[in-house]
Amino acid sequence: MPRFRWAVIPLLLVTIGFIAGCAPKPRGAELAIAMVDTPYLLGSGDKLRITVLNQANLSATYQVDPSGLITMPLLGPVEASGRSPFELKGAIEARLRKDYLREPNVSVEIESYRPFFILGEVTAAGQYPFVAGMTAEQAVAIAGGYSPRAYRKQVELSRRDQTGVTSMTVPMTTLIRPGDTVTVKERWF
Repeated sequence: MPRFRWAVIPLLLVTIGFIAGCAPKPRGAELAIAMVDTPYLLGSGDKLRITVLNQANLSATYQVDPSGLITMPLLGPVEASGRSPFELKGAIEARLRKDYLREPNVSVEIESYRPFFILGEVTAAGQYPFVAGMTAEQAVAIAGGYSPRAYRKQVELSRRDQTGVTSMTVPMTTLIRPGDTVTVKERWF
C-alpha cells in the first residue's frame, strides 16, 4: 500500500502543473504584451523627413513640437503626435489632395527619435538618445551601468500611449521605445 501512495504523487504533480499552465495570464503579462505589440506613435521631439514627390518646396525635415504639431508650407500646422508615421502620411496626403494636388505621393520617415529616460540605480541617470532595437539592459549600459546597490534582474518601465501612462515591472530583455522612462530599483539585500 505505501508504494501505491508514492506512485500517485508524481501523477498529482503533473496534473497540477498542467492546470497551472492553463490558468489565465496575470494582468502584468497582458500589459507587457500590449506594450510590445503596439505600433510606434509619434511624439514631441521626433524629427521627421517628409518627402512629397515632385514638390521640393514641401519636402523637408520637420520636428514634432511640444504641442504635437509639425508646420508645413501651404498646409500650416498638422497634428503628428499620437499618430503612426503611416497615419501622418495619410493625413498629409488628404490635406494636399483637398486643396493643392490631384494625386499627392507622400513618404514619412523618422530621421531621429525622441530620447528615452533612465532613473534610479545607474551610474549616470538622465536623458539619452534612443537607439532602435534597444533593450532595458542596453539602456542601463548607455547610462554607465548599474550602481553597486542596483537590482539587476528587472526594471520598472513607464510608457505613454493613447490611454495615458502605463507603468510595470519588466525583464531586462524588454524592448525600449522612444519616450520611455526606465527606472532601476534598489536591491534590499
